Amino acid sequence: DESTLEIVTRNGVHVFSVEVAASDADRQKGLMFRKELPEGRGMLFDFKQDQDVSMWMRNTLIPLDMLFINADGSIRRIAENTEPMSERTIPSGGPVRGVLEVIGGTAKKLGIAPGDKVAHPMFSGK
Repeated sequence: DESTLEIVTRNGVHVFSVEVAASDADRQKGLMFRKELPEGRGMLFDFKQDQDVSMWMRNTLIPLDMLFINADGSIRRIAENTEPMSERTIPSGGPVRGVLEVIGGTAKKLGIAPGDKVAHPMFSGK
């Protein structure tokens, strides 16, 4: 499933086209084996409820920024430029509803920071 997601930062609104990974199988595969991820695109992992999550980069060929997002759409934590092919776990740092993966360097380039708001039907926006 593809949908649109917006991130509201202090310097504007940034729009992404995202694939939603809502099933266990989709979440496990994630962006594995892809050779590229264009700017403005990403994968949104829907964990269905708030929970502590850990991500990793096994079989992921490109560096990613991982945005860990609370149920209200606020960004809890950002792991920037994660290491391709690493099996080191990347923790959410607390319960989150979802994770957005975008190409590495996006958060810095666009000025996306913890506390910024993500607008998508998955989040309550409260």
